[in-house]
Amino acid sequence: MLPEGWKLTNTGQECLSIVPGRNKPKEFSGSIPWITTPEISGRYLPSHLQKNYISKHTIKESGAKIVPEGGVVMSAVGDLGLVAIATEEITLNQQLHAFICKKNIDNEFLAYSIETQKSFMERVASKTTIPYLNKANCESIPILLPPLPEQKKIAVILSTWDRAIEGTETLLANSQQQKKALMQQLLTGKKRLPGFTGDWKPHSLSDLAAMSSGGTPLSTQKDYFGGNIPWVSIADMTRCGKYISQTEKTLTKSGLDNCSAKIYPKNTVLYAMYASIGECSIASTELSCSQAILGIRTNSKLYFEYLYFYLSFLKEKIKLLGQTGTQSNLNAKMVKAFRINLPPLPEQKAIAAVLTTADEEITALESDLSRLRQEKKALMQQLLTGKRRVTVD
Repeated sequence: MLPEGWKLTNTGQECLSIVPGRNKPKEFSGSIPWITTPEISGRYLPSHLQKNYISKHTIKESGAKIVPEGGVVMSAVGDLGLVAIATEEITLNQQLHAFICKKNIDNEFLAYSIETQKSFMERVASKTTIPYLNKANCESIPILLPPLPEQKKIAVILSTWDRAIEGTETLLANSQQQKKALMQQLLTGKKRLPGFTGDWKPHSLSDLAAMSSGGTPLSTQKDYFGGNIPWVSIADMTRCGKYISQTEKTLTKSGLDNCSAKIYPKNTVLYAMYASIGECSIASTELSCSQAILGIRTNSKLYFEYLYFYLSFLKEKIKLLGQTGTQSNLNAKMVKAFRINLPPLPEQKAIAAVLTTADEEITALESDLSRLRQEKKALMQQLLTGKRRVTVD
């Protein structure tokens, strides 16, 4: 049953459609933003990611159409349902679609409504390698439409959450950039923490740690799995991040005894040699791992958390060392040969503490961002269906 004063309609009935031209512009020069899907990165267009601009002459040549200020732009190919609003005249590439709102529908409200209809789009999209919506599909997107004053009030409320989300995203990006700069300075000795002096000494990693890779039991032997021994895969590392204690799969003692896997002690640094090459985690309990992962157990000269940050810092560079094949891989011999300039142990611990604090700030912001997105999603579900009504002045 519809809320009082609301109606069920669709984008085709409430808006005029703008279908992009079929030809890519031959040249990019001029002052009119030419929007592509990756540039829909926030609520408004053009975004900070804007790359290409074209002229009115190029628009005419390519058959493109101008979307006026206030037009609601939606991705109609691939990642369906990304939505933004034009803040000036723009034109679109072939993967986008635009709506011009009639007088009885607010463009901000329309953008939020379309954002909730991704599952509908996926259901009606043409089933090819890449899903796409044709003009009729785009115009069939359902909308629950309240009176215009209520639309505007709903859009104002949801925009408050958008601003909070955007602000938190900015803080997170800044914190991540600051951590990257700290790693560059502290892990190379370009910046020393107060109270520390003296030269750093070069070492091979093999001089500072014992290393061995794990193993995988036969998957057909069901009695090898389901025990109480955590067994780390690359997927566990990418999912868990810095510390790992719980894993998707576990081994029985029989499974451990019948493969090359071994028990690594707490504080072992786990290092991915295949697939997500250079991914790094720390064991926060005793565990085992697959052969795609190298277990690195540091000696008294090397602090395990310092090694974690050092290997994380090297990640992009290490990818270039991977052996050529169907995918880039490392091996234990290559990792043992890594060279590391090492400060004394107290300085290692101090550096690790500073970077851990940076990590904690990033984790807190990621948690805030996740919470805000969930709150917005729940609020949209209530406000855009009329389950929760707003008071209009």
